[in-house]
Amino acid sequence: MAEPVASFHLVRQHAAQAPLALARLGLDRRPLARVPGLRFVRLMGTGRGRTTSLSADLARTAAFAVWDDEAALDAFVRTSPVAARWREATEHYSVRLRLVGGGGVWRGVEPLAGLPRVDAPDGSPLAVLTRADVRVRSWRPFVAAGRPVSDALQAAHGLLAVAGVGEAPLGRQATFSLWRDAASLEAFAYGDPAHVEVVRRTRAEGWYGDELFARFVPETLEGTWDGVDPLA
Repeated sequence: MAEPVASFHLVRQHAAQAPLALARLGLDRRPLARVPGLRFVRLMGTGRGRTTSLSADLARTAAFAVWDDEAALDAFVRTSPVAARWREATEHYSVRLRLVGGGGVWRGVEPLAGLPRVDAPDGSPLAVLTRADVRVRSWRPFVAAGRPVSDALQAAHGLLAVAGVGEAPLGRQATFSLWRDAASLEAFAYGDPAHVEVVRRTRAEGWYGDELFARFVPETLEGTWDGVDPLA
């Protein structure tokens, strides 16, 4: 029986194409709405490089999607004009995601509802998606607390790749990261003082409205991220 699956896509255009890349965040919604088997998608801007604190890379965009089954995702990658434009960009990376655990709400929708859960093989890479709507009253402390966490993340052992992503208006923030294994991820998540403190404050001070956290087993579909396949 076919089962739902998720995917993440990162697309870099030449700097001169940055205005068009940003326009596509709106223009591609209509053709994506007609893609067979695509049950959820969000198109997003990204931060600069590997930083997850407040910044913007106007030439790089991202997408997170949930599909009815693998066949729908594979058909999109193979035949969609949107996927073809991504493939023709300066660089692109697409990864299939099998849910290990987590959940939450994304602008009123539970996109991971119905995804089957799998067991991550021992020592296998993991992907992590986190996102939240930051409340207006919490924006200032959120930004201030995010800088040391971003700095610590860059130095985290076992981090393969990371991108800060988000949607308009400001405050709809997310991160997508790839890790060598669960041990590396958990050492950062539960052992880094800056990250532990931010998690505590988000709960104690109610920084977020909607929020989502999920872990996945990632499988590269095609492309590279900053010149390499981080899962190779």
